[in-house]
Amino acid sequence: MSKKHVVTCLINFLIAALLGLMLRYIFVGELNINYRFLIHAHSHIAMLGWLYLMLYVLIVHYFVPEQKPIFKTLFWITECAVIGMMLSFPFQGYAAVSITFSTLHIFCSYYFVYLIWKHLKTELVVTRRLLKASLLFMLISTIGVWCLGPAVSMLGQASAFYQIAIQFFLHFQFNGWFLIAVIAIFFHVFKFEDSKLFKIFFKLLIVSIILTLALPIQWFAPHNLLLYINGFGTILQLIMGYFFLKLIQPKFSVVLKQQSRLVLYLYRFSIFCFVLKIGVQLLALFPEFSQIVYTHRNLVIGFIHLLMLGVITGFLFSFILQSALVTYTKSLYFGVYTFIFGFILTELLLVIQGVRFYFGNGLLPNYYLLLFLFSILLPLGIGFLLFNIITHKNYASQTTKTP
Repeated sequence: MSKKHVVTCLINFLIAALLGLMLRYIFVGELNINYRFLIHAHSHIAMLGWLYLMLYVLIVHYFVPEQKPIFKTLFWITECAVIGMMLSFPFQGYAAVSITFSTLHIFCSYYFVYLIWKHLKTELVVTRRLLKASLLFMLISTIGVWCLGPAVSMLGQASAFYQIAIQFFLHFQFNGWFLIAVIAIFFHVFKFEDSKLFKIFFKLLIVSIILTLALPIQWFAPHNLLLYINGFGTILQLIMGYFFLKLIQPKFSVVLKQQSRLVLYLYRFSIFCFVLKIGVQLLALFPEFSQIVYTHRNLVIGFIHLLMLGVITGFLFSFILQSALVTYTKSLYFGVYTFIFGFILTELLLVIQGVRFYFGNGLLPNYYLLLFLFSILLPLGIGFLLFNIITHKNYASQTTKTP
């Protein structure tokens, strides 16, 4: 695993977190910048500069034994696309320059899928199936992006078609590509073997992801049938969660005895957030709740952060900490715990405020100030983790791979 690549990914994450901090400062002090443009920058850097590229690094490391130079070249071309979005979105939003770099990133992702499909080598059937499924979901998700142009030209940005195209992309990126990819790496690291239990889990995972797309579609094209489809999907997802826990329990208790306590806590934290995500989606069985989530932005942001920061980033941090990249010093512990503490505090504040809005109780005292102060902990934690890796001198260029 290349130290330069991981550091680059974490720098992207740090920038995304700082942009998020600026978004929250806008409600506290004066900041002469377009709020909507800044949201676009924050979301694109977090998704494509952190999650996508970190998964890129891990997938190449674990699943491509003979790493050809093209993988390094493609990584830096993709990073150039990220930098282009970083420098254009805050100042122009969706316009010629930012769209050009976003399109470049999509084509890079297509080529990445081709390369992995061609050079993928793993003896574990479990991880091969999961990884290929995640890559397929990544490809499928981009259909939503290609629909945005026709949607705007024909019906405009306020149309249901345009909004559904965005939701299609986000749903299959987060719940398909990102989530399944981290599970694939998790199962690979723990060397899970193929079994009847896994086959059931895998089928439930794929079907539930497809069916739960019905909820965001229902927000913009209301129909009772979509509620039933989503309801069935959430029930399947609940069963999937049960099989997931049953599947990992025997391995988890044995393998983690060989890991540091910090890695153990991170894995438990990530799995807890995954279970919590399933529980929150289960509440969508009640139509009133699904409408509440859609109409209260605090709850939407809270759920996105639960999946992105709690589940996916939690797993990514765990994988990084298992490599030879880090030194187990105070800076590492401080960084990880500060990040988790900031995540928990901001999530609680978002949920509490969302519930207060629903009951018509207005703003919490000093809500925006508290949200800004708690959010400082996120880039602070990332910064300390980054500092630990950069200052770690005794790092071998390649860490040991699992078979």
